[in-house]
Amino acid sequence: MTRICFVCLGNICRSPTAEGIFRHLVAQHGRTGQFAIDSAGTAAWHVGKPPDTRSTAAAAQRGIRLTGAARAFTAADFERFDLVIAMDDNNHAVLSRMATTDAARRRLHRMRDFDPDSPPGASVPDPYYGGEHGFEDVLDICQRACEGLLEVLLEGPG
Repeated sequence: MTRICFVCLGNICRSPTAEGIFRHLVAQHGRTGQFAIDSAGTAAWHVGKPPDTRSTAAAAQRGIRLTGAARAFTAADFERFDLVIAMDDNNHAVLSRMATTDAARRRLHRMRDFDPDSPPGASVPDPYYGGEHGFEDVLDICQRACEGLLEVLLEGPG
């Protein structure tokens, strides 16, 4: 089983969106039993809260459910997950400081690195303070990156 954790700042917009999309894609491919999928935030501001209602509504329009409650990522999560996927450079930097071993650093990736059409080093923008279109943009970006991620994981090493 491959264990994946998507990470943004507060764990209420981008990372639950990526988690929901990836769960949806995995289910569509009949591979649910092959993956453990979670999300977390580098900040603890929203711990225990559900995903942002704007993210949930935008995802629901596409038949994707966002569930769960926000939690903070901990250094111990590097041992629990095979892949830790940061939504942007700031969260990647925080996670890099938390990754105290080479094994932990090898588990850390950027979300958009799995989208072959994305510019190198691109971030998933935070829609929290923007308009409704920002949540749609995040869904589009996460959809492409999650499709790329799943393709890489299903192809396996080689």
